[in-house]
Amino acid sequence: MPRVQRARMSRRATAAAAIALIGTNCAIGIETFLLVQLAYNGSQLTFESTVGAPNFPAVVTGIIVGTITNMLLGVLLIKPQVDWFVSGLPADHARRKAIRHIPRNQVIATLAAWTTAVGSYAVVADDPSSSRTAGVAAAFLLAAMSSSCITYLFAERAARPLAVVAFRDFPARHVFHGVRTRMIAVWLVSSAVPMLGLLLLNLGRWLDMLPPVSGPVDWTIVVLGVVALTAGIRVITLVGRSIADPLSDLHHAVTRVDAADYTVRVPVYDSSELGVLQHGFNTMVTGLEERERMRRLFARHVGDTVAAQALEHGEGMHGVNAAVGVLFVDIIDSTGIAARQDPGATADLLNDFFTIVADVVDSHHGFVNKFEGDSALAIFGAPVELDDPATAVLSAARELADRLGAELDIGWGMGISYGTVFAGNIGAETRYEYTVIGDAVNESARLSDLAKQSGTFVVASGAALACAAEGEAGEWIPVGTRSLRGRTEPTQVFAPRSIARRAPGISMGSVVAGLLRPARRVTGQFIDGGGPRP
Repeated sequence: MPRVQRARMSRRATAAAAIALIGTNCAIGIETFLLVQLAYNGSQLTFESTVGAPNFPAVVTGIIVGTITNMLLGVLLIKPQVDWFVSGLPADHARRKAIRHIPRNQVIATLAAWTTAVGSYAVVADDPSSSRTAGVAAAFLLAAMSSSCITYLFAERAARPLAVVAFRDFPARHVFHGVRTRMIAVWLVSSAVPMLGLLLLNLGRWLDMLPPVSGPVDWTIVVLGVVALTAGIRVITLVGRSIADPLSDLHHAVTRVDAADYTVRVPVYDSSELGVLQHGFNTMVTGLEERERMRRLFARHVGDTVAAQALEHGEGMHGVNAAVGVLFVDIIDSTGIAARQDPGATADLLNDFFTIVADVVDSHHGFVNKFEGDSALAIFGAPVELDDPATAVLSAARELADRLGAELDIGWGMGISYGTVFAGNIGAETRYEYTVIGDAVNESARLSDLAKQSGTFVVASGAALACAAEGEAGEWIPVGTRSLRGRTEPTQVFAPRSIARRAPGISMGSVVAGLLRPARRVTGQFIDGGGPRP
């Protein structure tokens, strides 16, 4: 925060606190004046018996001197903390302690000011007798108690900007000015002081220190009741705001957290249980933000669905058998590509390739299980069940072929299969990963190799077409059967019907011929002939 803005804020806060203190002391002073005058004139509410009474100058002088003293002491005590706030210097332990003690110091200043008011009255009074001075001192003491409680609440609120800065790096972990203290202030102002005044009034009359009531109405009691009501409203309003403001901040922050905004923090300015709650909330949100960051990082490595499943089911080796569609896609001659260009360019190419694969698979509600070198394995139907995984995998394969052909200048082989597999965590208790195991996975890899020499780049097994919806199955045509490596039964092979439209130079006859020609090397790797897999 710039120094100019700090200075402007401190001036506004100081002015607001000064106005509040002057207003409070004036209100309490008027109330005290009326009660003193009524107590000593037989409870007669007339101009002559109040403003025209002989002790009027002395009582008014005491109240004015007390108010001025309160202002001067209050400003003097808080000025070092305001100067520090304007300077922008970091807060040390002593500074934080001083800011915590601002309300307490302001209360001490208020008590000292009303003590000065009693001394001023004794000096100016035309009747400085001990009984009269004791009575006025008792009234001023009650006024000091009320004024101190309200000053405490005002000071605690005015010091909040300073507390936010001072405790930014060292938030409150222990209660200092508790909510209980504020409730005691409410009790003192609204109940204890008026009741104590009532008791002292009757005690003074019983001891003949105060004259009896001379009229039909005891105006002293009436004024005392009005003081209790108005003072109670003032202090309850202050306490209510001191509690409601932090809770309101927390409510808005919780609403933002509920909307997945984990950057929100609440300012820690309260030194009561609410301040500890503010700090606890910030600590909690920091933990949630870190948890969300780890979840996103985890999801980037294993996929959103697997991450969600892991968070739901917790740790452990678990899995299920599921009927799934399997898509395996592999780049042709990736070794040669890497040898002919800069490694960074190869990495960019692979990133583009995998991005397209991920986009298409996600759009068809599939799950990219692995990125392995220059190939990708996608599953449809696990870990999230699909109503028709066969249709989903075949539709995704056709869209993926269109995207790869239009956006990348590379060759690839894509194999699509369908069958029952085990889908779950595989490995050791200390290190495992989510994967799928089954004949359908192996078949899709073999079909991918076969697709590289077919000219279509995309082939699917008869099992996938048999389980697909009629509309999707109509987009594929049979192109023969082939015994795949490692399998005893021949596999019926299908290719997309739109192959001729995408590549007019390729005929179905050439596709079939490619599928039926003997196993050979493709781009330096054995295809369907028992040689090493890429």
